[in-house]
Amino acid sequence: MDSVLLVEDDRMLGDALTAALAQDGWRADRSEDVAAARLALVDHAYAAVLLDLGLPRGSGLDVLAAMRARYDTTPVLIITARDQLSDRIRGLDSGADDYIVKPFQRDELLARLRAVVRRSRGRVAPVLRWRDIALDPAERTVTRAGERVHLGVHEYRTLLALMESQGRTLSRDQLHDRLYGDDGAIESNTVAVYIHQLRRKLGEQLVVTVHGYGYRLGD
Repeated sequence: MDSVLLVEDDRMLGDALTAALAQDGWRADRSEDVAAARLALVDHAYAAVLLDLGLPRGSGLDVLAAMRARYDTTPVLIITARDQLSDRIRGLDSGADDYIVKPFQRDELLARLRAVVRRSRGRVAPVLRWRDIALDPAERTVTRAGERVHLGVHEYRTLLALMESQGRTLSRDQLHDRLYGDDGAIESNTVAVYIHQLRRKLGEQLVVTVHGYGYRLGD
């Protein structure tokens, strides 16, 4: 599971954004001031940073400046109440990858986050296909024969891992890491449960079990 750093001192908004990020398949670490954010960025590698500008004991631009000074290219999406054009220009010129003004719609924020991460990885997110199943990483949607299929977050991430690895077998441990990262508290049979759910929703032939090792897409 990809991790992001949310730098926001408004705890109510921070709680709401953390929940929204989790629903979209992200794990969020939280910092509420400049010092905590800079420390977190030294100790961890994040897929992106969601950065408020108005922080206690400094500005979000201080965090951004410190990142870029040490050639940290982690994508940064500024989230702020400052809506003046000069503020947006300053943020972007300081090295931010995108800028969104409060109040914003949750879905727009998530779409912008996915876009900056996609660009940072050199991907334009082509639609992934297997037989009549299509997965669109940009929209995080899955269709079968043109019909939308609803998948839970972990079902989606399991399918994405398999479709990105077409032709290769992924071990249970590899899939587990894609789903949960370093969280070791997950029951050992959870991957099998999500594979079962994918077969039920998308067809029994979708995933082949390689006994004693893991799973791959069907031939």
